This record gives sequence, structure tokens and C-alpha cells, in this order.
Amino acid sequence: MTAGTASSRDLAYDRSPAWGAVFAMALCCMVLVASEFMPVSLLTPIASDLHLTEGQAGQAISISGVFAVLTSLFVSGLTTGRDRRTVLAALTLLMIVSGSVVALAPNYAALMAGRAVLGMAIGGFWSMSTAAVMRLVPEDRVPRALAILQGGTALAATVAAPLGSFVGGYVGWRGAFFCVVPLAAIALAWLLMSFPSMPSGGRRGSGNVFRLLRRPVVAYGMAAVTLFFMGQFALFTYLRPFLENVTGVDVATLSLVLLLLGVTGLLGTFLIGSFLRSNVYGAMIAIPLSMAAIAVGLIVFGNGLAGTAFLLGMWGLIGTPAPVAWNTWLTRVLPEDAEAGGGLMVAAIQLAITLGATVGGILFDGSGYQSTFGASAVLLVAAGLLSYLALLAKR
Repeated sequence: MTAGTASSRDLAYDRSPAWGAVFAMALCCMVLVASEFMPVSLLTPIASDLHLTEGQAGQAISISGVFAVLTSLFVSGLTTGRDRRTVLAALTLLMIVSGSVVALAPNYAALMAGRAVLGMAIGGFWSMSTAAVMRLVPEDRVPRALAILQGGTALAATVAAPLGSFVGGYVGWRGAFFCVVPLAAIALAWLLMSFPSMPSGGRRGSGNVFRLLRRPVVAYGMAAVTLFFMGQFALFTYLRPFLENVTGVDVATLSLVLLLLGVTGLLGTFLIGSFLRSNVYGAMIAIPLSMAAIAVGLIVFGNGLAGTAFLLGMWGLIGTPAPVAWNTWLTRVLPEDAEAGGGLMVAAIQLAITLGATVGGILFDGSGYQSTFGASAVLLVAAGLLSYLALLAKR
């Protein structure tokens, strides 16, 4: 172990847990996710104001994902030797820049540029978040700290689209986007006040994230997380048309069902930490297999509101906290290379979400929801099996 690595590992034990910094990071995560998904509920006014098609406006989501992938793969190497407090503050500042550029965008090019900047913030922040948490709190409290981060994410994912639509109805889509700017400014100020100095560990070669795949446990684990998110978003992306056309809910009931999913997701996020202290691999195996069973259950019981609501509540309870399990696994399997591993995982997740939504959409349009949900179940079972192989490789 190098001296630089040893010092970075020991920082979590040389002072009291920096919970204020953890909550500041959670606020940053919440603003990031809210910014990322804000366009979902504002595509129509964006397209109308900038004289675009809704498909063109929708690319504002895709472009942020592309830049998130690219940034996540290279940010660790490009920032080697720089204080992580400074790097995370700079990434938070990018959120402010992005929100301002998008809110004031006079044309399509400016809109896309602002969203590209957001993608850089997403990829960089998420890549470094797990490694930073490992140095803010003692090892036995890392799952709890990661759950706090995911709690901010889950809250934002629950309210971003409906809140964006509500606010946009009063102050316009530009005003809705600008609302994230003061929140990001608060997050930046909180981060600067609460975050300790965090020198880079100076890991040589950390920019080459793909070298980590030479280890079987990492290769199996990353393949598992990729298939998990493909399976999750192959189904989740098409919940609304499923609920409207199969379950037969109206708009008000739809909102209640999605709210239930969000609330149970928050509950699961705050419960999972205690389960991860002793059995991370058990969670990595059980979560996708349970969600596969739920996907099959939705095919069988999707015509009934009560059964569907119960299954989706369980989907939120089990599926929303899954990133906590994966990030905890990352801290255990790559304790000295968490930044590079985090970058690789973020890239895998972003690509998996895109692929899952694309494959799910093709199947949904071509063969109906049964094929989409069935494919989701198959992918989730495969993720569980690969997690089991990762456990065997670890042993």
C-alpha cells in the first residue's frame, strides 16, 4: 500500500464522522437528479418556445446522458492530485451554470450546451460520491451514508417531473429550470462549509478504469449491475402506458400509484443500510430476483388495481434502494480504487438505462407490455445469477 493511499483510507478514522458533508452531498444529488429529469414534464412548452419538435426537445435528456458517460470514465484520471473538496465544488458549480444556460437558452444549440454541462456534472459527481463518502465516515457507517445520498436521489426522482410540470404552469419552463439554480447555490455553499479538505490519494493509472475488469469479481459485478439497470428501466420507463391501458387508471389514480412507488422507495432506501452491514452479496442477489418475480406478477395481475398497486409498492421498496447495495459492494471490492470503480459503474448504469429503455420500447410497440415485462424479468434474473458468480469469484 502506498503512503498516499494509506492516508486517504485513514482520513475517515482521524476525525468525527462528517455528517454535514454527507447531507450536503445528498442535496447535490437531489438537485442533479431533479435537473436531469426536469425536461420529462416540460417537453411540450420547450418545443413550442424554441420552435422544435418534441423529439428534438427530448434529446436534451439524451445529451446529458452521453456527457455523463464520457465524464465518468475520465474524471478520476483528469483530476488526479486535486483536492476532492475543490473538485466536487467545481462540479456543483457546473449545475448552476447549466441551469442558468438552459433557463436563458435562446435556441436549440444553447439548450443542448447547457444540458451537456449538466451531463458533465452528473458523471463527475456520481463517480466520486462513493469514494468521498468512504473518507467522510467510518467504514461501518458507509452504508447509512450511501442510503442518505440515495434518499436525496429517490426524493428528486419522485417529485421532479410532477413538480416541474406544476411550477412550469405558473412561471413557464424557463422559470422551472431556473428554480434549480438557487438550490444548487445552497448546495455549493453547504458543501464548502461542511466538507473537509480531501487530498487526492494519487493513485497511479487510475484513469484507466477498464483495467479493473481484469478482476473476475469486478467483471461479474459490473455485468450484473448493467443487466440489473437494463431490466429495471425496460419496465419502469413504460409504467404509465401500462397503467393507463392495461390497469385502466385515470390521471389522478396514476399520480397516486406513482406516489406510492416513490414513498415506498424512500422507505426502502432508509431501511436497507442495516441489511448491508453483514450481507451485501445476499442483497445483490435477492433484489433483482425479487424484482423479476414482481415483473411476472404484473403480467399476471396487471388488470387489477389493488394487485398492481401492491406490486409496484414492492417494486419501489426493493428496487429504489438497489444503488445503495451496489455502491456498498463497490466500497468492499475496490476500497483502494473506489473513484475509478465509481466512474466505471456510472458509465455502465447510464448505458444500461438507455439500452433498457430502448429495448423495452421496441418490444412494447411490437409485441405489447407482456414481452417488455417478460424481457425485464429475464434481464433481472440474469443480474441475480451474475451477482452469485461475483460472490463465488470473491471467495
